[in-house]
Amino acid sequence: MKIVCIGDSITHGYKIRTSQIWTSLIQKINEVQVLNKGIIGDSTTNMVTRFHEDVIENNPSHVIIMGGINDLISGVPTDVICENVFALVLQAYVNNIIPIIGVQFLTEPLTAAEYWPDVDDFIKLNKKLSDLRRLLLELSKTYRIKIIDFYTEMKKHIKAGNKLNIYIDGLHLNVLGNEIIASVVNTYLNKTYSKVKAVRFPQLNLIRITSV
Repeated sequence: MKIVCIGDSITHGYKIRTSQIWTSLIQKINEVQVLNKGIIGDSTTNMVTRFHEDVIENNPSHVIIMGGINDLISGVPTDVICENVFALVLQAYVNNIIPIIGVQFLTEPLTAAEYWPDVDDFIKLNKKLSDLRRLLLELSKTYRIKIIDFYTEMKKHIKAGNKLNIYIDGLHLNVLGNEIIASVVNTYLNKTYSKVKAVRFPQLNLIRITSV
């Protein structure tokens, strides 16, 4: 299995070590090749442009596609973002690559507003992220596209008392947040593919997997 992860700063990693990014954790745990093709500040429109070079030319078996928040911040409508994601999915299918859509998780509005004052309103942004999630789930259901709902999975781990322990700045994830994302992906792979087995992060009590 060879996985390319295409996305924005959530995929690229923000202000943490490369070894602590969720894509690196997946590779280390599963002993499979994972290529991180996240770009800070990237949009889904640009991902469509660079998909051939960053994904197709690397000949992966799978691609995890996650993006949209920078589009929303720039005022791009949710339906346009969904169309871009579908274009990425189609490019993957045409090239015999299995696409997996990653649904963006919510921001923590109060903290994010302190770190990113130029962004208009994070509460409204979260509403748009919810709308985008709905569209992506409908897309997944209609065309039977594989999907990982980070939005829902992160909500299971984010409680009022610990939400500030997961984010660096209300928008990007810290080391613990990246471990949670890695665990969610690993759990999905464990359920979907038979050549992996479940192992646990003792500290987090979260599942991870390794190849067998």
